[in-house]
Amino acid sequence: MAAKDQSQKVMEIADVGQAIAWQARHAEEAGAPITGRIIRAEAAIIAADTQTGRRMASWPGLSLEDAMPLRVAGALHFLHLTGATDALAPVYAGKVTDQAEVDALVAGVARDFDAALLPWLDGPPQTNEAGRSASVMAGLLWLGERLCPRFELIEIGASAGINTMMHRYGYRLGGVKAGITDSPMQIVPEWRGTPPPAGPVEIVGVKGCDIAPVDLTDPAQAQRLKAYIWADARDRMARMDVAIALATAQPPDLVQMDAAAFVAERLAADQPAGVSRVLFHTVMWQYLPQATRAAIRAMMEEAGAKATPERPLAWLRVETNRATFRHELTVKFWPGGDKVTLLAEAHPHGAWVRWLG
Repeated sequence: MAAKDQSQKVMEIADVGQAIAWQARHAEEAGAPITGRIIRAEAAIIAADTQTGRRMASWPGLSLEDAMPLRVAGALHFLHLTGATDALAPVYAGKVTDQAEVDALVAGVARDFDAALLPWLDGPPQTNEAGRSASVMAGLLWLGERLCPRFELIEIGASAGINTMMHRYGYRLGGVKAGITDSPMQIVPEWRGTPPPAGPVEIVGVKGCDIAPVDLTDPAQAQRLKAYIWADARDRMARMDVAIALATAQPPDLVQMDAAAFVAERLAADQPAGVSRVLFHTVMWQYLPQATRAAIRAMMEEAGAKATPERPLAWLRVETNRATFRHELTVKFWPGGDKVTLLAEAHPHGAWVRWLG
């Protein structure tokens, strides 16, 4: 079976037990064994006599595509981070590794905090991560050789707008420098393969949208966002603190809006000559309704057909390949590059990037 077909098959997992097992393995494959144990223990929540467990067991849809296991993992981490309970502290510290012991501890927390866990099932996780913008910047460097290297960026599913602020970050990508050299946010992933093209990238504007944006300047909302960061990923926590500081100094240009409506609005806006317009998103496509995805595809194809060398259009995507457990950077651009090109594979949170372009 082709990787794309296998990825789609995985996305269609509806069985809750299979979804938990896949998500746990994904965490382990990404170097997060602590989070993997927590997610595997969600089966014990289903076995416990709780409202949360019953709702998980009867999940009404594609439980993996809905990221249901990650919703629960975020809730458990939130209880730990806020000090609501220290019952899972030995697990998060890596001191308890036996899965049966982890199962018992998680089941106990689920019984004690059932009412607190239940609302976390109401919406998808917010997985904003600055490290993923390394792939986006590498894609812009590649596009800069083919299009105008001055870019207007459009981000959908921007969550808290962390990557909507990427024009304020510095990057070192396989020896290639880009962005702001003295920014407090320096993105330096382990680079595998040849470096991306070295060339100018100027971001002249960037706007983002989300159906339920997170305000990084609100401590309560920022704490919730931190809960979705895997406990193993200490570097991500540090980057989140920097992003909060940057947003406090100058908030990202972020609006609450449906993704398709936002894309339509931005595509209809005037595009100056000599500026490449780029739609990008990172790990959010799976959360969009099929009708929204279809509408965005149709709008991009229509706009792409009208693009010119003076006013080009591109689409950069950093999304999960469910068959390989890796994120893939793909690009499509108009005029001249209207076939999808795979440029890179990456760690789910940007720890490493393997350049293929």
